[in-house]
Amino acid sequence: MNEIRDLEQELMAAVRAAGDLAALEAVRVAALGKKGRVSELMKALGGMSAEERKTLGPLYNGLKDRLTDAITQRRQALEAAALAARLEAERVDVTLPVRGEPQGSIHPVSQVMDEVIEIFADMGFSVAEGPDIEDDFHNFAALNFPPGHPAREMHDTFYLEPNEAGERKLLRTHTSPVQIRTMMKQKPPVRIIAPGRTYRCDSDATHTPMFHQVEGLVIDRETHMGHLKGCLEAFARAFFEVELVEMRFRPSYFPFTEPSAEVDIGCAFKEGEIAFGEGDDWLEILGCGMVHPRVIANVGLDPNEYQGFAFGCGIDRLAMLKYGIPDLRQFFYSDVRWLRHYGFSALDIPALGQRGVQ
Repeated sequence: MNEIRDLEQELMAAVRAAGDLAALEAVRVAALGKKGRVSELMKALGGMSAEERKTLGPLYNGLKDRLTDAITQRRQALEAAALAARLEAERVDVTLPVRGEPQGSIHPVSQVMDEVIEIFADMGFSVAEGPDIEDDFHNFAALNFPPGHPAREMHDTFYLEPNEAGERKLLRTHTSPVQIRTMMKQKPPVRIIAPGRTYRCDSDATHTPMFHQVEGLVIDRETHMGHLKGCLEAFARAFFEVELVEMRFRPSYFPFTEPSAEVDIGCAFKEGEIAFGEGDDWLEILGCGMVHPRVIANVGLDPNEYQGFAFGCGIDRLAMLKYGIPDLRQFFYSDVRWLRHYGFSALDIPALGQRGVQ
């Protein structure tokens, strides 16, 4: 009997002395675990006589119950103390201001748009604009999209309700209508870029229903494919801020250019980041080509006298590539935390002095 009383006093003292939950758990395992001291006593009952079990069984069970209750109470006390300490450490003094003065920042799309405009302005391009709501002629027909082309279908294009004449306006699917409007009101030579919002029925990590594009157009009497390549190479060097850039032009198809090409830029993928101007990998950045003679004829110019080139790329995609933004949809979530991370100071003005634009 004295041994049981001494064991209980020893274990109860250990429970009271446990200073944290880890120490308390060690006491519990040492006493009530599979090989604990109380558990070993309970196992010994199996080898005793019926009279001994009748005497010692209640004593062992009583010890186990009292010890279990003491551990539970001590655990509750330690948890309450830990919570109180955490609340004290994380306490917020509501009598003090919780944040400084509001600070705005430049959205990555706006920053990249300013960068693109600055680069092409240095090469002699002007900025042209047009309406977001367009008609079929400027958005499709004048750009050599034949009737029945998949781009005209509802699954690609946002159409508005027909007007009284049965004509259906639409949200422009590219900024190419700005090129048409410019050529119809301005005689060559033409050298413009057309940045702005565009709309298509698409949504995933790299596509959104509303996104931003910039397209370029040059029309005169002597422009050729070599001028296009030189222009795009100068842009890539300036935008990605590299001295040398390797580009390749892959044959492609666009209704409004002939010949047409997809443009890839040489890069290297290093530890989840993209390094431009080095490596053996390729990344597509834009589409381009020589303006189709039918497009030139559609705006009232003589394709035997005038020719030129056009190109287009996604501003949002350029921002993703240059600044390591993984998901296009986050551009439009209006998450202040995201904007604090990826946004730019109002003083981060694009500067061409270090980019080598010629």
